[in-house]
Amino acid sequence: MAEITAKLKYSRVAPRKARLAADLIRGKSVKDAFSRLLFSTKKTAPIIAKLLKSAVSNAKHNFKIGDNADKLYVKKISVDEGPTLKRMMPRARGSAYLIRKRSSHISLVLEEKQDAKKTKKS
Repeated sequence: MAEITAKLKYSRVAPRKARLAADLIRGKSVKDAFSRLLFSTKKTAPIIAKLLKSAVSNAKHNFKIGDNADKLYVKKISVDEGPTLKRMMPRARGSAYLIRKRSSHISLVLEEKQDAKKTKKS
């Protein structure tokens, strides 16, 4: 079974905060991952849920998974740092304070679980 991927680039959320939500679903089944993201209070939870939905859609369309979407699980999810927007905030005595608006690139890999009966050699 091939790996199903979905990527989100230039998401306007800090990578450190996005990794907290990504850690919740790593290694989980798609159904369990959706439920964890649905009840999470993190800002990135809806963003990652949308990416997960896109990956499942890619599996159905590109790999003709069909009814086997229940067997998919999150094999790998990584959050990398994107470009940082730098803005200035005026401070006392004419000085300036640097504000960093961070962005992130999120990549998600799904794979189909192998049955224990098929992988076991007789």
